[in-house]
Amino acid sequence: MSSLNEALWVLLLGSLLGLELIGKVPPTLHTPLMSGANAISGITVLASLSLISQAQDNPALLLLGAISLGFALFNVVGGFLVTDRMLAMFGRKKSGAGR
Repeated sequence: MSSLNEALWVLLLGSLLGLELIGKVPPTLHTPLMSGANAISGITVLASLSLISQAQDNPALLLLGAISLGFALFNVVGGFLVTDRMLAMFGRKKSGAGR
């Protein structure tokens, strides 16, 4: 079996397992789960920066590193914004200005 074929099988099985596990998470645990996913995306940011720094003059690796960095940063920033918004729902209500 070629390594590309093995990698595609790992991707497929990992995606199916992740879909099954995430589908069984109760809604009250989605915010802590998202915070954990943000930590994993932080590792992806470091890996993509490492790829970009070691790509030297290979345009394919530079492009792959830039795309992975963009997706990882989008995931981290979006995850933190959603987590902040969900945590704000549990904060104290602000009183009106005239009261």
